Amino acid sequence: MHDDLCRTQLSGGEPGANRARSARPHHRLVPSAAAIPGRILDLAFPARCPGCGREGTPICAACLPAVDARLEQPAGISIGLPSDVPPTILQLDWCAPFGGLVRRALHQLKYGGETRLAVPLGEAIARRWARVAAGGDVLVPVPVHADRARQRGYDQAELIARAAAAALGLPCAPILERARATIAQFDLDRATRATNVRGAFRLRPRASVADGDDRPRSPLAGRWIVLVDDVVTTGATLTACAAPLLAAGAVGVSAVTVARER
Repeated sequence: MHDDLCRTQLSGGEPGANRARSARPHHRLVPSAAAIPGRILDLAFPARCPGCGREGTPICAACLPAVDARLEQPAGISIGLPSDVPPTILQLDWCAPFGGLVRRALHQLKYGGETRLAVPLGEAIARRWARVAAGGDVLVPVPVHADRARQRGYDQAELIARAAAAALGLPCAPILERARATIAQFDLDRATRATNVRGAFRLRPRASVADGDDRPRSPLAGRWIVLVDDVVTTGATLTACAAPLLAAGAVGVSAVTVARER
């Protein structure tokens, strides 16, 4: 199902389009919560801010600046500058350090089923990327393994990416999948992380860019991809994701995350 969606989104997005809008999600305190309409769920189980505990919006206005901690700062790691990020990633940026409210919000999103947090987190990514991006015309989420997505009922990076894409006015294309399960990166030291995820990602079958030409061509020819994930540490996962995208014809791969853990 995602493959057809990817073809439509990749062919329909305007390269260089910019800014605006949002998305929505669910909660997980009851069985089959994903099937409950959003407004009914909000009435039954109001969102509670992970910063102060206030009921209402997923992150209250008083606590939201913590997610935008780096909004006014210069670009994190830009094109051509020496860094500890492998050269396959043209630009890497993030919204805030991995701690405090941001850490709690990501934990609740990933493990607590509070998917409503994906919207303010994705919109924070959009605000940051709108200020510092050197380029990029389609957002691609870093996928969890299919078994993990089935277990949770969603892929948190895809939810964040969809919210960010809506706010930026760019297409979101979930065209990557995990070719194999990997050990959780936080369980590994820095030296082992690259080996753990090397070759772990591939394009989903039939992911392509429709252009009205029947001749075979690279599925991502001419596209500048922006990878979206929740947290980055060493960049090993992002680099592993970049490999199949570049092999498929992407002209470049950048990345933006909610947080960076050092």
